[in-house]
Amino acid sequence: MPSSVFYHQFERHDHATGLKAHTTTYCPGCGHGLVQKYLAEAIDELGVQDRTVLVSPVGCSVFSYYYFDVGNTQAAHGRAPAVGIGHKTANPDSIVICYQGDGDLASIGLAEIISAAQLGMPMTMIFVNNAIFGMTGGQMAPTTLLGQLTTTTPTGRTPFAGQPLKVAEMIAGLDGPVFVERVALYDNRRRTHAKRAIKKALELQVDGTGFALIEVLAECPIHLKLEPEAAEAWVRDSMEPVFPLGVKKDVTDGVRFPPIPRPSFDPERTLAALGTTTDRAEHFAPAFPSHLDPEDVSLKLAGAGGDGAQTAAMLITRAAINEGFDSTHIPSYGPESRGGTSYADVHVAMKEVLSPAAPYPHVLVAFNAPSLAKFGPTVRPGGIIIYDSSVIDAIPHTLAAGIRFVGVPFAEVAKELGSVQVKNVVALGALQGVTQIFPKATFLAAIHGALSGKRALVDLNEQAFELGANLAAELADR
Repeated sequence: MPSSVFYHQFERHDHATGLKAHTTTYCPGCGHGLVQKYLAEAIDELGVQDRTVLVSPVGCSVFSYYYFDVGNTQAAHGRAPAVGIGHKTANPDSIVICYQGDGDLASIGLAEIISAAQLGMPMTMIFVNNAIFGMTGGQMAPTTLLGQLTTTTPTGRTPFAGQPLKVAEMIAGLDGPVFVERVALYDNRRRTHAKRAIKKALELQVDGTGFALIEVLAECPIHLKLEPEAAEAWVRDSMEPVFPLGVKKDVTDGVRFPPIPRPSFDPERTLAALGTTTDRAEHFAPAFPSHLDPEDVSLKLAGAGGDGAQTAAMLITRAAINEGFDSTHIPSYGPESRGGTSYADVHVAMKEVLSPAAPYPHVLVAFNAPSLAKFGPTVRPGGIIIYDSSVIDAIPHTLAAGIRFVGVPFAEVAKELGSVQVKNVVALGALQGVTQIFPKATFLAAIHGALSGKRALVDLNEQAFELGANLAAELADR
């Protein structure tokens, strides 16, 4: 009798009928199908379907949410244990199951599984070991056997690529887990035992005993290039000697994990810690800046690392959101920090930003000559370039037609105020003075919000903004 935990029809195949509507993504002879059958039956038999959360990351398990009628979360590659801990701590009564393959758990997710296991929180980890990256093309996995052929070890894995990782033994050596067992699927006896082990691992969570991991040796006929029966024999004859079956740790007698405290949430305390409020931001803009674009204004701010382009971009985004518009800010990272070219893309949209990137901005704010040379040619025809005339002497000739140029000495104004660090706020004022994208009050409100815990800096930043805005307005009128 089919388990009620499985959906009656799998939505993986949209609008499918007949057999296809009830077919999983697993290849013929794949061990995943049996493991998931046993898992579904255990959930059903223990009566925990309504409070079960299944976490499936990237890999052959990724489509589990199409099959299991339980709470489902898809995690990033390898991060299922971390997501599982989040579910368990947020709702201690939930039954959390992390379902992972060897290319996932034993590779990119190794740090997460070790940390979760050492924590020992009651969770159930199902680890399917088929000795290969099955979903992504048959590459060598941490569990691949010595001599085994894969797409990345076409002549066989050698010791130079490392020894096969014995996950069950490794996890059993930690203090946190209470139960660790390795099982297989290659004959009826082993399948029956695998089902019992999976159910026991789930029971230990239901009872609040602790953390349990079941490693399942499973066959992947496709990448082994074997018929299903031959693949089962390969697991028995080749895998099992390297990964011996059996219980690796059992300290469940008289053990119970301490009660997990229910999370509490104090809104006022949280808001105080964040330095924010639930009060609606005051609006100053009468409408969307349609004089720049009817629906979506894109901006790029660029300079040397430390010029403050990123902070200015965040202030524009905050100002736009305060006015009720959709806005995104995408910073650049990497070697540009403190020295190289740093840039940020900003969108301000009347309804919704469809793409955060700004490859052809309406407005460019350039803090130095290299930034102007690099991004000036990307400004769309009829756009605006606002640049620091303190350090930029010449305008490139390779720019689109009809571009409006306004040079404002950001750095010089900031030095006169006694702090070169506010040149980005001078630039922000210049942006307002030239484009009138928002009223001055909009930007000043955003600046006040960003400096809520630094009142001593408010006056200086206000002066920098006002000088930048007024000077830019004068220059733009010439």
